[in-house]
Amino acid sequence: MKCPRCQEGDFYVAHPYSLKNVGETHKYCPSCGLKYEKEIGFYYGAMYVSYGLGVGLFVACWAGFNLFFPNASTFIQISVISGLSIFLSPYLYALSKIIWANLFFSYDPEALSNYKKDQNV
Repeated sequence: MKCPRCQEGDFYVAHPYSLKNVGETHKYCPSCGLKYEKEIGFYYGAMYVSYGLGVGLFVACWAGFNLFFPNASTFIQISVISGLSIFLSPYLYALSKIIWANLFFSYDPEALSNYKKDQNV
């Protein structure tokens, strides 16, 4: 959950389970100054990543149930998968945004030192 460019600055304002600030990112990286939002609505694409993470969670739980608990009823499987989906939704939402950002911002090992030079720190 760090800056995609420098890997040091915090990406989010608060922890994913801080429901008051859920999914709220900093405008700029506190360490290298990267602007996190390229354009208005940039993170709408993260919905596709979130959907993929949700499907992955469902498939992993379903396969785990069928491998390790083959006699578990369908109601128990649906209940556990639904509960996990609800419990993990803030984390999956935060994870989807950081994955989306990493698709568009490249890691730059010199970003931190360049930013400090520009700021005369």
